[in-house]
Amino acid sequence: QVQLVESGGGLVQPGGSLRLSCAASGVGIRNYVMAWYRQAPGKQRELVATIFRAGTTNYADSVKGRFTISRDNAKNTVSLQMNSLKPEDTAVYYCNTLGQGLTWGQGTQVTVSS
Repeated sequence: QVQLVESGGGLVQPGGSLRLSCAASGVGIRNYVMAWYRQAPGKQRELVATIFRAGTTNYADSVKGRFTISRDNAKNTVSLQMNSLKPEDTAVYYCNTLGQGLTWGQGTQVTVSS
């Protein structure tokens, strides 16, 4: 049974920070390009950040310079450090492979509001 479990979301003030974690089971993420996605209310899911197997990263322009994706293959986790959060970052955040080949988890809600 392959499972992705996201955690770490919450309510935060603009300018604040959160660190999201994604724990995978039933699959070794070391074999995959991993990514974080988000879906804001009324919008389609979008790609936020990508980390390749060798550690190279890519970011959406909207989060570049503020978010950092990382992976720990030994722990089978991928993380997203989010700094300088803005209200437009409000969304449910999900992890998956870049190819979206795994079953989606429930995501973790991030709400940025004053």
